[in-house]
Amino acid sequence: MGSDGGAAIDPSGELPLGRAEVAAGPATLVIDRWRHASVRSRIATAAVQTAVRPLIRAVGPAIGDDLLERAARLERLLGFIRPPRGTHTEAVAFEDFGAEWVHGAGVARPRDRVILYLHGGGWLCCGLNTHRALTSRISAAAGIPALSVDYRMVPAVPFEEEVEDCLTAYRWLLERGTEARDITIMGDSAGGYLTFATALRARADGLPMPAALVGISGCFDLDLTGKQAHQNAKRDPVGALAVLQLVLESFAGHLDTSDPAVSPVRADLSGLPPTLLVASSAEVLYCDSEDLARRLARAGVPCTLQTWERQLHVFQAFGRLLPESRASIADIGAFVRASLQA
Repeated sequence: MGSDGGAAIDPSGELPLGRAEVAAGPATLVIDRWRHASVRSRIATAAVQTAVRPLIRAVGPAIGDDLLERAARLERLLGFIRPPRGTHTEAVAFEDFGAEWVHGAGVARPRDRVILYLHGGGWLCCGLNTHRALTSRISAAAGIPALSVDYRMVPAVPFEEEVEDCLTAYRWLLERGTEARDITIMGDSAGGYLTFATALRARADGLPMPAALVGISGCFDLDLTGKQAHQNAKRDPVGALAVLQLVLESFAGHLDTSDPAVSPVRADLSGLPPTLLVASSAEVLYCDSEDLARRLARAGVPCTLQTWERQLHVFQAFGRLLPESRASIADIGAFVRASLQA
């Protein structure tokens, strides 16, 4: 069941592979369920399980300075990895944080239509380096540049203030002359959360809505009750629920998770732009995308929920290595292109 009590969209096989339309409110909810996991993706899942599960078990009961330093070191080390051939980047300096323009292969210089990309990383790690390759591939698929935001994270700022830098970047795009109808806000995991937090804050501040929103494996409800009861709490390939619970208890434990300003899924969603939500059928965050998709449709927001069978969290990061990654990125790019032409 979703947290609003509606009938759940069973990721295990209730719907056939392919496209289906569900009457969920004033707007039709489109659900795409894609192919069974390929051999390559099953191998990747097994490899990640072997590597990541011991690390998760070793995290311990609290997030300390040592873990935060190791997370920051990961971002620095990945700065030496070259992005896909043909990628061009340009640094952008804001007063309190950084960003960079990312032009994927074949994407021309004009920045009149853009993606505002908000990286994932559990609200406490990752950044421009870890997500440059993924951002580049999405940029190439959409045929437009992306502004990737290196927003400040906990513990540098309180959890609830991370959205401020994302909103600043959106305002900057508008102030430099980019029309809201030419902007797509997009993010993965924690960046998916920030995508909707940013759009809701922009609406509250009277700013025009972007053309579209894309949430990739996003966490949209900080109340873990629904996720703890969902079958994916045990099915998730890496057992991510334990880490999610630790992060939220450590950095968002002082917040009221029923507050719409804290959990976007609980907000008034009316007036938001067309949305694409992408998730793995097996990940613990699947139910957040399911619930948000239903609520968006009920609020009159056109929404597509795309479910990929038994993939890893943010499997798009595997790029060319997995057929599912390539296909999903292509679909995201097609959605952005269609939204900007509407």
